[in-house]
Amino acid sequence: MTYTRLPPKRERPRSGIERAPPRSWPKHERWVRSHKCCVPGCENGPIEFAHVRTAANSGMGIKPAGFGLSLCSAHHSQSHSVGIETFQKLYKIDVIELAAAFVARSPDQAMRDALKTQEDAPRHD
Repeated sequence: MTYTRLPPKRERPRSGIERAPPRSWPKHERWVRSHKCCVPGCENGPIEFAHVRTAANSGMGIKPAGFGLSLCSAHHSQSHSVGIETFQKLYKIDVIELAAAFVARSPDQAMRDALKTQEDAPRHD
């Protein structure tokens, strides 16, 4: 019987390109979903992690990593159907402020550090 041995994996040189931060923070998202819906007086469930787009990350075509709030599925759907501006006026809430508060209090230190690094990075607008 003949055994075929694979050759060792080749070493690839590093490109030197800085890698993008992770696009998902499961620990943070689980923690946010452990809260009630952010709409005052709402006791509905299930709770979903609703991503929030800011002026800095809108139009990029990707969900902002870690920046979101807890909404029940009904309010999450409604926020998409009526638009975020109308949703905020309807329920008198500031989704940017709420999402920032979730980030500031998150138990996911790695996510907070990564977002802080992104804020400190120079912009190429």
